[in-house]
Amino acid sequence: MGFVEKNLDKIFGSCPFQTQKALPAAGVHEEHQSKEFYLDQVAKEVKVGVEEGGLWLDLVKENNMAAVELEWIPETLYNTAISAVVDNYGRSRRDIRSLPENIQFDVYYKLYQQGRLCQLGGEFCELEVFAKVLRASDKRHLLHHCFQALMDHGVKVASVLANSFSRRCSYIAESDAHVKEKAIQFGFVLGGFLSDAGWLLHVRNGNCKYHLGEETFKLAQSYMDKLAKHGHQANKAALYGELCALLFAKSHYDEAYRWCIEAMREITVGLPVKVVVDVLRQASKIALDIRQSVFGGKNIHVATAHEDLAYSSYVHQYSSGKFDNALFHAERAIDIITHILPEDHLLLASSKRVKALILEEIAIDCHNKETEERLLQEAHDLHLSSLQLAKKAFGEFNVQTAKHYGNLGRLYQSMRKFKEAEEMHIKAIQIKEQLLGQEDYEVALSVGHLASLYNYDMNQYDDAERLYLRSIAIGKKLFGEGYSGLEYDYRGLIKLYNSVGNYEKVFEYHNILSNWNRLRDRQFAVANALEDVNTSPQVTEQVVQSFLLSQSHGAGRSCLG
Repeated sequence: MGFVEKNLDKIFGSCPFQTQKALPAAGVHEEHQSKEFYLDQVAKEVKVGVEEGGLWLDLVKENNMAAVELEWIPETLYNTAISAVVDNYGRSRRDIRSLPENIQFDVYYKLYQQGRLCQLGGEFCELEVFAKVLRASDKRHLLHHCFQALMDHGVKVASVLANSFSRRCSYIAESDAHVKEKAIQFGFVLGGFLSDAGWLLHVRNGNCKYHLGEETFKLAQSYMDKLAKHGHQANKAALYGELCALLFAKSHYDEAYRWCIEAMREITVGLPVKVVVDVLRQASKIALDIRQSVFGGKNIHVATAHEDLAYSSYVHQYSSGKFDNALFHAERAIDIITHILPEDHLLLASSKRVKALILEEIAIDCHNKETEERLLQEAHDLHLSSLQLAKKAFGEFNVQTAKHYGNLGRLYQSMRKFKEAEEMHIKAIQIKEQLLGQEDYEVALSVGHLASLYNYDMNQYDDAERLYLRSIAIGKKLFGEGYSGLEYDYRGLIKLYNSVGNYEKVFEYHNILSNWNRLRDRQFAVANALEDVNTSPQVTEQVVQSFLLSQSHGAGRSCLG
């Protein structure tokens, strides 16, 4: 009996799809015939094995009965196979490049996890290889982790890729239009990734090489002018936003303010969300500086600006795990409020909540057990304090109080206090249902959190399934098939059906998730599902235009006046 068949259950932990986080596989519940059928399906996408000195993924069916007898498996077969590929990396390097992009990326990510950065750098410095892993779009945040680690390690992968692409463009100068179009499209993809990763203009700002940053801006502007002459209009919002950041860093606040206004004028429908967020975040930084100049440091307006910056930075950097800036602003907000207001003032509840959320994420990413426990306990104390302040101001049955219960539930989940987490999530749901009804967005959010707890930590799969399906139904009804929050529910259901051995449902929801991704790619405008229920929502463009209109009435005045 082959190794594959002995561990057949393990393949369904993540292949041909990935779950949200690695978990021990559940017991075996399905029939032998189901395993054999789905082995055929999986074998079409994944082949693992060692064959004549070269590694080749080859799932061969021999005997499957031993797999049925297994009751618990410590790691998925897919992950074991990836580890085997990495262990034989020297012999299998060439074969790895023929794998589907998602599997190929998983091999490279394993190299990153094992700290084999020189080998990873050798792969990523080859343009064809990097172009392929860029197509694994659902793993972009993990690719950023790998990329940043290489840059920190001294591998100048950003420069190497940029120079390689430049050389390729010179080679195809005389090629036909199709080849040129393909190269241009890849250039946009590569440039977008490098910009997202922070290795274009603002890396020079960050390293205080301001003169080089100014040169980069002028060069980029000249390219945009050339494009304009050929009838191609490029959106300048991101470029002006970076210039704003450069001028802000040099303390040229009036100029920074002017260029920030120009960046906001360039915000249009269809612009990548990250660009819009970056421009508006830069505008808020300038607003904070203006408030400090007008009101001084210890002022409530300055405190609220710090809190807004803390939360926006927390959300913006959530996937990267870089929360230093967010933590700084959260602590400044709390420091200012406690200096000028009583210790039991309601404004502290919001600032403490934001700091607690940030500390929880830092703790989760921490590799030191003592530090993790200390940070989680501090977050716990802050959440409890925020809850008490909210209950004192609003009472038990209030949406704000319910949100604090929900935050505590997620924290207890991180602290592995699952019964306490369940209690908090149920309280949040009950309060929201009583106040908002059965099908409100806030209700769906809390229902999804409880489903995640049951699914990932308590193995209450029937309850989790029911809650996931309810959350999906509410999300679709309120926001449509392309609602961003559906991804977490779909991935949760994939993991759930994996755990109970319902592989028909696994493939069904894998296809649903793929269709959702395609739908999201086609959408140009992203609905903001987080507006306060008591306000009339405005799209970003309306907010920007209103602000610009107000500025036009005050044209000619100093930004500090």
